[in-house]
Amino acid sequence: MNGGTAERRNGGKLTPGRAPYRRTAVPPLLFALCACAGTNPATERVTLPPGTSFAAVADSLTSHGIVANRVGFKLLARMRGVDRAVQAGVYEFAPGLSPWAVLDILSKGKAAAQRLTVPEGLTLHEVATLASERLDISRDSLISAARDSAAASALLGYPARSFEGFLRPETYTLPLVIGATDLVRIMADRFKSDWKPEWDPRLDSLAMSQLQLVTFASIVEGEARVDDERETIAGVYHNRLRIGMALQADPTVQYAIALKTGKRKPRLYESDYQFPSPYNTYLNPGLPPGPVNSPSLRSIEASLYPAQVPYLYFVAGPGGRHVFSRTYAEHLRAIAKVRR
Repeated sequence: MNGGTAERRNGGKLTPGRAPYRRTAVPPLLFALCACAGTNPATERVTLPPGTSFAAVADSLTSHGIVANRVGFKLLARMRGVDRAVQAGVYEFAPGLSPWAVLDILSKGKAAAQRLTVPEGLTLHEVATLASERLDISRDSLISAARDSAAASALLGYPARSFEGFLRPETYTLPLVIGATDLVRIMADRFKSDWKPEWDPRLDSLAMSQLQLVTFASIVEGEARVDDERETIAGVYHNRLRIGMALQADPTVQYAIALKTGKRKPRLYESDYQFPSPYNTYLNPGLPPGPVNSPSLRSIEASLYPAQVPYLYFVAGPGGRHVFSRTYAEHLRAIAKVRR
C-alpha cells in the first residue's frame, strides 16, 4: 500500500484499488448500545434546565432508569454529535426506549407539551381561571400579567390598558412549564399574527382604530349565538353608532358587573342596566373604553364587513336566533311575541 491505497489481484496482477474494509469495535458496540433499552417501568418526566452539561443529562437519565449504561450512552451521543445539541425543557420518556431513541428525542427538542383550548368570548378573568385549572399558573399572576399596560402598549403599538380582547381564542400547544407572562405573550402574539394586512385600510374606511374595532367585535361576540347572524348584529350596532344611538349592549353591562364582583352574571334584570360603569353602554354613548372579551376572527371579520341592514333593534328568540326590527314599535311587538 502507498498513500492510503491498496492493491488487489485482478487476473493475476496487482492493481491499485480501495483499501479493504477493516472491522473495528465500533459497529458491534454501536449495535449493542442501540439495542440496550432503559429499565423504567413507566413513563418518566425529566426536567433539563438551561445550561445543563451533557454529563449531568446522562446522570439524570440513568437515575430515572431511562438509560441503562451511562458511559455507553455518553459515547453513543458523542459519536452522533448529540452531546452538544441537547435543548433545555421538560421531556417525557416512555418505557423501553433505546438509547438511540432517547437521543432522537433530546436532539430534536421533543420536549413534553400540553394543550390549552381557549374558547371565544372569554374575558381575561375567565382565561385566568381556565389557566389556573388546566396549567400550573395562578389566576392572580395571569391577571397581573394581562393587565400590564406597558407590555400591552409595546406589543400592540398603541396605548392599551391591558391585553383584554387580545388574548386570541385558540388551541395552544405549550411547554409543560410555562409562566403567566409567557402565556399572555404567546396569546397576544397569535392575535397579531392572525391580523390580516388588508384589514388596516378597511379600518380607515370605517374611521375606527384597531382597539375600537376589537372592542366592537367583542360586543358582537357577546351577542351572537348563531354563527350566520354575526354580520347582521354587527350591522345593527354600526347603524346605532352612525346615528348616535346608544349601543345598549348587554355584554357591556355583564362585563361591568364582572369587573366589580369578579363573577359573570348570565341573566340581567332591569336594575342591572343602571349599574354605574364607563363600560355600561346603556348609560354611556358610543363604544366602551375597551373590549369586553376576546372575540373570534369571525366576529372581527363581521365587524369589519357588516351586513347592510335597516335594523336598529333585536331580541333573542328561541334556539339562540334573534328577531330583528326596524322600529321600536316593531321591537316591542317582537319582545311580546318571544315572551309568549
